[in-house]
Amino acid sequence: MGRGTKLDLSIGARFDEGWKEVEEAKVLPEAELLEPSKHRLVFKKEKRRGKPVTLVGPFAVEAAEAQALIKRLKQQLGCGGTYKEGWMELQGDIESKLRPLLSKDGYGLKSR
Repeated sequence: MGRGTKLDLSIGARFDEGWKEVEEAKVLPEAELLEPSKHRLVFKKEKRRGKPVTLVGPFAVEAAEAQALIKRLKQQLGCGGTYKEGWMELQGDIESKLRPLLSKDGYGLKSR
C-alpha cells in the first residue's frame, strides 16, 4: 500500500444496524477419535521454499498423542517436522522410510 492511499472500511458492513448481543456461543463439533488401525493415512508431497516436504494425515487422535508420535518419528528419521490441524509435516521426501514406521505402529495406510 502506497503513501496517501486511504482504506475503505465500509466494505461489507452496515453501520446503521448496530451491535447485537450473542446469546449462545457456537461450539464446533470435535472430530471423532479413532484407534490407529482405523486410520487411512494419505501421503502428499509438496515443495516449500524449493525443498520437499512430506505430509501425512489426516490423524484423528488426541493432540498429546500426536505430538508424542511426531516427536518419536522425527528422532527415528533424523528430520524436522511439525503437527498442524491433523496433518504431520515432515521435512524431506521420506515416504519410503515413513510407511514402515507407521504400519509398525498399527496405523492404516492408503495404498499407492
